[in-house]
Amino acid sequence: MRKYLLSAVAVSAVMAGSWPAFADEAAAQKWIDEEFQPSALSKDDQMAEMKWFIEAAKPYAGMEINVLSEGIPTHSYESQVLTKAFEEITGIKVNHQILGEGEVVQAVQTQMQTNRNLYDGYVNDSDLIGTHSRLQLAYPLSDMMEGNWKATTNPGLDLADFMGAKFTTGPDGKLYQLPDQQFANLYWFRKDWFDRQDLKDAFKAKYGYDLGVPVNWSAYEDIAEFFTNDVKEIDGTAIYGHMDYGKRAPDLGWRMTDAWLSMAGAGSPGEPNGIPIDEWGIRMEAGSCNPSGASVSRGGEANGPAAVFAIAKWDEWLRKYAPPGAASYDFYQSLPALSQGNVAQQIFWYTAFTADMVKPQSEGNNTVDADGNPLWRMAPSPHGPYWKEGQKVGYQDVGSWTFLKSTPEDRAQAAWLYAQFVVSKTVDVKKSHVGLTFIRDSTVRHESFTERAPKLGGLVEFYRSPDRVRWSPTGINVPDYPKLAQIWWQQIGDVNSGAFTPQEAMDRLAEEMDITMARMQAADESANVYGGCGPRLNEPKDPSEWLGKEGGPHAKLENEKEPGMTVNYDDLIKQWAEN
Repeated sequence: MRKYLLSAVAVSAVMAGSWPAFADEAAAQKWIDEEFQPSALSKDDQMAEMKWFIEAAKPYAGMEINVLSEGIPTHSYESQVLTKAFEEITGIKVNHQILGEGEVVQAVQTQMQTNRNLYDGYVNDSDLIGTHSRLQLAYPLSDMMEGNWKATTNPGLDLADFMGAKFTTGPDGKLYQLPDQQFANLYWFRKDWFDRQDLKDAFKAKYGYDLGVPVNWSAYEDIAEFFTNDVKEIDGTAIYGHMDYGKRAPDLGWRMTDAWLSMAGAGSPGEPNGIPIDEWGIRMEAGSCNPSGASVSRGGEANGPAAVFAIAKWDEWLRKYAPPGAASYDFYQSLPALSQGNVAQQIFWYTAFTADMVKPQSEGNNTVDADGNPLWRMAPSPHGPYWKEGQKVGYQDVGSWTFLKSTPEDRAQAAWLYAQFVVSKTVDVKKSHVGLTFIRDSTVRHESFTERAPKLGGLVEFYRSPDRVRWSPTGINVPDYPKLAQIWWQQIGDVNSGAFTPQEAMDRLAEEMDITMARMQAADESANVYGGCGPRLNEPKDPSEWLGKEGGPHAKLENEKEPGMTVNYDDLIKQWAEN
């Protein structure tokens, strides 16, 4: 999701060019020739696709519509370039507004609650799939494409080509959202430092194993300690072994709901989300659509030992190993801090940052060399001591086009045309070179990305590997994302401030989630608000009846500091590249 200020996207020279102010094939040809290259399609096939858009858009020509997304480079390109192209090719004017992610979620929630049309389309995270499939306030795209929207559905859309479509499909098998951009939460590290023989020797001498990509949190902690307190500085610059953020703000909640608990080992085995306990610690039995609780006393795990361990380590590492001031950073401030070049590794790093982290030194990026080659690499994030094979491995954001039924259908169809345009094969390769948030298999396998891969630090290799779908968004156990997500940051913020211990904060968090879900249960039972799939909470029991039991939350480990384990990065990337 996420969650950072609008980047200054290098919007190509088309912005300064002079374009015809009418919708026709000449405009399409000009955009194809001068902007939409490279492409997965030949120029002839691009023109054929654009002719379809011209024809399908005729009933809506002259209409002005409004859409909303968060601010990442991909959406900046859409807002600044693709709206102009779409208007000149189809005659439909699009006001593509950019706001912070919290404001996008708030707008979606407000439109759903008031039934008032605020925007004609949203790029809304697939984290809300459990919400949309239950509330039935969003147009089910599967139904619309075969029904009323058939004439405005691109025959070349090719849903099978979208890597994240399974994440935008509800438990009823219907597609509710169309992916527009996606990015994973991976591990980031300074490979140039990890490759230094003197540092490798010193690390091996102290810890007894090789300096490399950490497989578990123990190794990550050892590496953080080593760079912060042993190495201390490189080339005259003070360095640190960890980067994170902790400001009491909404993005602090996403920092945790984005699979942080499950990376520590909370939750049940199961991909893309644990069954019966998911990465939020919410319990929902297999075959059911009714969440039954977040607290350990109800069979959930939001306040269990693994979840508490996860929050404790976040707080400890932030204080001990991150640069001064990091605890007061928000999500938006953490990216420029990393580009200063004084951090050895980051356990929780979104690949949406890649576009900024490959900027040249002339733009203030100290993590590339003079030729623009990245000094860093990305790899799978390590997991905590409660994690077992078969559990969720990490988070992936899938920002997806969503259309609410409170939007008049003609406006929704015009917005649907725009959404298909910005994800079309005609434009997707070029858009992906700008934003580096891959959604199509045909794009990531395009020869232009084979050529660019060495400059992208492992991003292309990751998205060409089977691992790309092992990282997954919030799942269907979360019955109402907007209502529950806002609880998180306030409780986690109390840990950073020192007001509460991790256990106290997670106890309060789990209780607040259960209280909120109890209200949802009442609404569903009285008015079918959630289509019969709202929560049905278990009666509280003594936690000992759940902890450590089959299908229950993890019992506390006697020793949470397991032996550190690392792998060689080159061996890892070879495995990705072989797939």
